[in-house]
Amino acid sequence: MNYTHLPITAWALEDRPREKMLQKGLASLTDAELLAIILGQGTVTKEGRMSALDLARHLIESSGGLDRLARSSVKELTRHKGIGNAKAIAIVAAFELGRRKASATYDPFRVTDSAGIARYLQARLSDHSQEVFIALFFNRNNELLGEKQIFQGGVSATIIDSKLVYKEAINHLASAIIVAHNHPSGNLRPSQADLNITRQLKAAGELFDIQLLDHLIVSFRGYYSFADEGML
Repeated sequence: MNYTHLPITAWALEDRPREKMLQKGLASLTDAELLAIILGQGTVTKEGRMSALDLARHLIESSGGLDRLARSSVKELTRHKGIGNAKAIAIVAAFELGRRKASATYDPFRVTDSAGIARYLQARLSDHSQEVFIALFFNRNNELLGEKQIFQGGVSATIIDSKLVYKEAINHLASAIIVAHNHPSGNLRPSQADLNITRQLKAAGELFDIQLLDHLIVSFRGYYSFADEGML
């Protein structure tokens, strides 16, 4: 049945996103239907009424897909018709909650290969619209002790302070570290600044007897491992 321009309350029960979820389970819902539940209600435009589902479909399409929508800020979301601060904040909060759940570890997280740590990092970093540089601290069994965001903004060798990184490593009683940052553009090729940072951190680690296990660049397209590429 075509429900265009009808409010969701006028739809058949099995077609309403909330009722559909209760009857058929979460897996039965499309991305737009899940987003419609977060939005809660639609809007009225010059063209007519848009249900929450209409609005969700429009938002996903005009953002360029769910992945790009997940990386949108509140300010960017409010540029879309029908999206005010309340809806934008709810969307951003929902995606952030998903990222935190994806990166949550309940058993000691252990480094076994670059792919495993990249999956952990992508959940935390790939949706940021700015470059974020973090350090992860590990014990002698390569189990994660903690992490620290070092900087957010344009990453360069003049901004990343090796002393600050290793001060945090010492505070965590770490035996090894992994550093990582994201490239919001999706480009995974290391810049000259990335190469310089890696050399500085490796040299400083040798002084503190704390091993630099890897430096990873992550994006929504994948990851680059300095260790895998023989750059350490």
